[in-house]
Amino acid sequence: MALLALGINHKTAPVSVRERVAFTPEQLTDALSDARVSASLKEVAILSTCNRTELYCTTELEGTRALLEWLGRFHDLDPDQLQQCSYAHWGEDAARHMMRVASGLDSLVLGEPQILGQLKSSFALSQDEGHVGAELGRLFQQTFSVAKQVRTDTAIGENPVSVAYAAVSLAQHIFSDLSSSRALLIGAGETIELVARHLAQAGVQDITVANRTLNRALSLAEEFNGKAILLGDIPEALSDADIVIASTASQLPILGKGAVEAALKKRKHEPIFMVDIAVPRDIEPQVADLDDVYLYTVDDLKEVIEENQRSRENAAREAEEIIEAGAHEFMRQLRSLLAVDTLTALRSQAEQTRDQELEKAMRQLRNGKDAEEVLSQLARGLTNKMLHQPTIQMRKASAEGRTEVLSAVQELYQLSEPDQNDTK
Repeated sequence: MALLALGINHKTAPVSVRERVAFTPEQLTDALSDARVSASLKEVAILSTCNRTELYCTTELEGTRALLEWLGRFHDLDPDQLQQCSYAHWGEDAARHMMRVASGLDSLVLGEPQILGQLKSSFALSQDEGHVGAELGRLFQQTFSVAKQVRTDTAIGENPVSVAYAAVSLAQHIFSDLSSSRALLIGAGETIELVARHLAQAGVQDITVANRTLNRALSLAEEFNGKAILLGDIPEALSDADIVIASTASQLPILGKGAVEAALKKRKHEPIFMVDIAVPRDIEPQVADLDDVYLYTVDDLKEVIEENQRSRENAAREAEEIIEAGAHEFMRQLRSLLAVDTLTALRSQAEQTRDQELEKAMRQLRNGKDAEEVLSQLARGLTNKMLHQPTIQMRKASAEGRTEVLSAVQELYQLSEPDQNDTK
């Protein structure tokens, strides 16, 4: 039985392929059962995110074709196309890959923490559905332990490396307590959605979303119990905003110096923190000249991000060492499991021999035979029965030149090396 990690991610396939192999939450339960039967898998778990779809499984298959054909059938895709953009890791490499994924080392954004939660959800579902056994169960637990150690012992996730996160991080440096700050977000695209999410996580409770279309603004604002306005309503809302973050696709500035000056007067010159993530810019550069405005552009954020990226890369090297040790430890545990069946059979055989010899001795005692003689025969019988087959096999191995068998016996029973000069 081999351990396999098969996947497609942002490094190997364009989004047009990734979105077609992604599993919806509603599909996963059926997919797990179907994959296990169709591809003859003993255990299986599926991780599916916007950047990757991966299957972790134990299998007797020697290749990946059967699994790729199943994936193709499930998503109505050509297995040959999947073959070209997929990757497969076996054994210890599979364990190492899962640990790198969980630690954020294989992510689009180095060190991002969300993937660990997604992997835990993947494990929980597969376990609840009965598709995780001893091997995958141990792998997931070891993976979670390694990922926790990476987060604890390195700086892999300490500094922001996304524009949205960097913008909110700067706000946290300006305001000691974001829970009392009011935010105005201009735009309603993916970047602003991430900004809103980071602001909410940082404690901001008052969020207003301004957008060209009100429906999109409402959709985003409702996620955070916020308000939605049109772009034309920004001047009225600006005076209430402590934080302004803008990211639209407009070719012309949306927020000018005059509107900001008017808002500052209403605020009695209470400072406003602004971040313009857009290219072209949404906020006129002249706004930066105002005394009570802290305006940062996407270029300012890039400097922060690049520095933080270098910091994460240094931490990633430390993380790789932790992962390497974790993968080795998992394989050591796995190899120890291989002895369980053999040990169980050995103990069962020994107990059967013991019971047979004991029953023989009890009969002799009931027949009045001398107890000392019975015990002596019991000891001899046990010794002879226990050593009979090992003796035959060792002689056979010695005659065939398989000295490793004799070495193994010496190690198992802690026997001293025989004296080659002893002729007795």
